[in-house]
Amino acid sequence: MIRFPKKKAEITTEIITNTIWVSTFLAMILSLPPLGLFLGIYFLTGNIIVGAVVGFGIHFFTLAFSSKISKFLTNLMS
Repeated sequence: MIRFPKKKAEITTEIITNTIWVSTFLAMILSLPPLGLFLGIYFLTGNIIVGAVVGFGIHFFTLAFSSKISKFLTNLMS
C-alpha cells in the first residue's frame, strides 16, 4: 500500500501520479474480467442469470485479494 507522509507539504507529484495509476489499474482488474465473463456467457448461452452469477462470483473473488493486488501494483510501479 502507499504510505503518505505525515505532512501534506511532503506529498510530491510522483506520489500522486503513482496513486492514480495504481488505482486505475486496480479498477480495471476488478471490473473488466467479470464484465467480460458476464457478457460472454450472456451472448453465448442467452442466460443472463448464469452470466450474472459467474460475473459477481469472479468480481468478489478478485475483491477478496484486492489488497494483495494493490501491494503488487504499488511495488511494480515504484
